[in-house]
Amino acid sequence: MTSRRVLKVAEAIRETVSLAILTEIRDPRVRDVTVTYVEVSADLRHAKVHVSIMGDERKETLALHGLESAAGFLQRKVADRLDTRYIPRLRFVIDKGVKHSLAVARILDQVLPPAEDDVSEEELVDDVPEAGSEPEDSPEDDEASEDSKSDS
Repeated sequence: MTSRRVLKVAEAIRETVSLAILTEIRDPRVRDVTVTYVEVSADLRHAKVHVSIMGDERKETLALHGLESAAGFLQRKVADRLDTRYIPRLRFVIDKGVKHSLAVARILDQVLPPAEDDVSEEELVDDVPEAGSEPEDSPEDDEASEDSKSDS
């Protein structure tokens, strides 16, 4: 079970690292990188930063090397933000979750037939009654009105 303090530290590291990657790192290898989440050890000495990198395998490898070379700079940014005895040592890991979900969605689109019960917006607009027109009586309304007449 993760303590609240560890979760707060992980969130602070995620915010700090993602902001520094976005605004301060000038390495051309580090582009299209998103920090998805951070795992921090219980003793707060190690942090595994999960990143999603858009592009092919070569671009992922280059970006990962760029992040590893900028790890010291990013740790300094984290040290400025956190007030802990130890500064977590950052390790970067590629998070394949986003790419896997896109691949699964693509496969499902190919395998599943298109749903026939999908209704277009035009059909929905045609079904809406015009303003000022009275709705048609349904058979259920007739039965309800007959019951109320017989009770009186």
